[in-house]
Order: sequence, then C-alpha cells, then structure tokens
Amino acid sequence: MKYIHKKSPPQEFIDWLALRNENWEPEYDGMHSSIKKPLKKSLMEEQGYICCYCERRISEDDSHIDHLRPQEEFGWSALDYGNMLCSCQLELARNEPRHCGNSKGSWFNSELLISPLDPSCENRFFYSLDGSICPADEKDMAATMTIEKLNLDGEKLNRLRKAAIEAFIMDPMETILAELHREGMKEFYEFHTAIRIYYASV
Repeated sequence: MKYIHKKSPPQEFIDWLALRNENWEPEYDGMHSSIKKPLKKSLMEEQGYICCYCERRISEDDSHIDHLRPQEEFGWSALDYGNMLCSCQLELARNEPRHCGNSKGSWFNSELLISPLDPSCENRFFYSLDGSICPADEKDMAATMTIEKLNLDGEKLNRLRKAAIEAFIMDPMETILAELHREGMKEFYEFHTAIRIYYASV
C-alpha cells in the first residue's frame, strides 16, 4: 500500500457541485459520465496509475472509484473527494478472486482499516520474495485485518508481486532504491512499495 497525497478535485467536479440549489442536490449515483470520467482520471493520476490498495497497475478500463468510507453508512461522504480512491477490478472475470475495493465492499472500521491516505501506511506491511504480504509488526491487528478484508495476500496478487520484485533482482540495491525514489514520477511501478520495502530489507 502506497501513501496517496490527495490533491484538488478536477474543475468539472467542482463546477458540478456548485450547481446545487434549492431544487437540486447532486448525488453520486446521478453523476454523468462527463463528470465521472475526469474525476476518475484525476484519482488515477494522483495515485500514479496504481491501485490504491494493492498497487496493481490500473487503467480506465480496469478500475473503479472506491469510497474509503462506504456510501451505505456514510452517505454524507459520497461526494467528498477526500473520501474517493481508485481501486482495481472494474469487472471480475469468471472465478476471479475479489480483492481490494471489491473485497472490502461496505466494510469499514476506522481502527482496523489502514488507509492509503495515512502517511504511515507504507511501513505497516512487509513483503517477501515470494510476493506474500504480512504485517510489519505481528501485533498490528489493523494491518492483519486490512490484509484479510482486502484479500491482499491472495494467490493472484502474491504471484504478480513476486514477478514485480524479481524483475529487479539483478540490479544493485542502490540503483533500485534510487529509481523508486526518483522525483517527478507520473506513473509508479506496479507494486512500487512492495519492491521498495523488500529490497530495503535485504
């Protein structure tokens, strides 16, 4: 999980919200694609085109807007840009396991869900060469629950993380870490934090 520094929402979204009047109240479900498309693009850009939870590469066709605090319980936050993230898995292939936003669903617990908006989130997890993820501190119940509820340690994600980590295995550690910390990156590496944390530990 990589820390996401939230930026300003797109102007199209701001202007749409400003249309609110005594006869009309904007609703997330009623948002037109002309508003939702730049909104989603803005979320993908601020995340460096990786999933907010697992860090898999995302695109317009394979991602969806996820509300950290679910709309079902926190209706007031449905149009709060600060509550919006972009998660992978827009549509599930047959028998594809759910993970990230699709696995989280409407579950939310402020004490047990580690948020990618928390600057400390990156250091709450540890990654192994086989692609598996575990809490950096075995006593960290929030990390344990986050992994479980988002299915971050599933076979599919572990396999993809393993391949991403191994792609750097022949490079000197200093080169790897310098590349991952390169300034001005518009697209982060797939499983960016997993690669960084693994190689920083060896």
